[in-house]
Amino acid sequence: MRESSLLRYIVERKDAIKRLKKDVKERAIEVTPTKDFILSIVGPRRAGKTYLIYNFIKKENLNDEEYLFVNFEEIEANLSDLLDAHAEIYGRYPEFLFLDEIQALKGWEREVYRLYETKRFFIFVTGSSSKFLSKEIATQLRGRSLSIRVYPFSFSEIAKLHDIKRGFYSGEIIAKIKKLLQDSIKEGCYPDVVLKKIEASKFFAELIDLVIYKDIVERYGISSRNALEFFIKSAIASNSRKFSINKTYNTARSMHIRVSKNTLYNFQRFLEDVNIMFFLKKYSKSLRKIEISLPKAYVVDNGIYSFTTYEFDIGNLMESFVFQELIKRGYEPSKNLFYFGENYEVDFVIKDARGIKQLIQVTYASGKDEIEGREIKGLLKASELLSCRDLMIITWDYEDKLKFEGKNIKFVPLWKWVQS
Repeated sequence: MRESSLLRYIVERKDAIKRLKKDVKERAIEVTPTKDFILSIVGPRRAGKTYLIYNFIKKENLNDEEYLFVNFEEIEANLSDLLDAHAEIYGRYPEFLFLDEIQALKGWEREVYRLYETKRFFIFVTGSSSKFLSKEIATQLRGRSLSIRVYPFSFSEIAKLHDIKRGFYSGEIIAKIKKLLQDSIKEGCYPDVVLKKIEASKFFAELIDLVIYKDIVERYGISSRNALEFFIKSAIASNSRKFSINKTYNTARSMHIRVSKNTLYNFQRFLEDVNIMFFLKKYSKSLRKIEISLPKAYVVDNGIYSFTTYEFDIGNLMESFVFQELIKRGYEPSKNLFYFGENYEVDFVIKDARGIKQLIQVTYASGKDEIEGREIKGLLKASELLSCRDLMIITWDYEDKLKFEGKNIKFVPLWKWVQS
């Protein structure tokens, strides 16, 4: 007989998933199983990677004998023993393998490769640890893995939780959408916050103190926590604005914080590694110019900004929110998503294989007279330089389509754009 603790774990874990499945919220994240690749679920901590697996089990209506779910931080066992134990319980091997916190399994790459090469199983892996970041799992499986990115809820997912369906919107429904949007823009879209499992301020304090610092300090062996904390606060405070390492370095020196520029550049990379901040490059036809451009900083979720700074700027938060929605739609910063401009600026440049697809400005405006001329001029200038005619300004509550210098500009309210 297989070790009883192993058999008990497999059964009890499925019983727990059955209880949790009742409260699992469906995500608008496409998951297409394949035996030709290992599916690696990546994203920031507490964004819902494990719950995406629960949702898949629920959506596909998988029976107990069809899948094996293992969290390797909960049990110490190799995959061969787990598969044999599953067969002992159910009389067959599972078809789906959900391997959570895979980094805790010693020699996991070898074991996963071995099963993958049989082409017998649908294999899902995920992990989050200061010693092994989730995106590194996909890197280790390069060539054999497809990544599924999981971020905090998109607004369309939040609207669905409140039974708001796309289509005709009455005045009452529009008012409800705007209220939800205001809350999401300020408090963020992390599942625990949206579902009211924890007070937002407490959630983000824990995320910063126990997760971000822990991940970075433990993983990279940071000796100067004071310098790291200063850098993180500076980067978050720069949300939706250009971020300069030189300026940050000079500010640190004026505050008698001893840190080198190279260390600050490393800190910037660390924040990107843990999926908490993104640094968006300026578009150019020259790859070199893209790489040396001064980036704009964006948090992965507005709650991180709102609950770690004293400033509340709705325009700043709107722009950041649009950025977050774009990455949730699959755009990758500094790959097919950029900003543009020098003396003028275009908030977002969207690129595809054929060239520049769309130019987007974001402004907190409820009427035409509130839209600044520089935003329109920036779009027109970029349209000419980048040969793009799909021009959009996302507003708070103004909608129209107007022609300037022979070019059409669409004005779309944010509440409508996030539902598109």
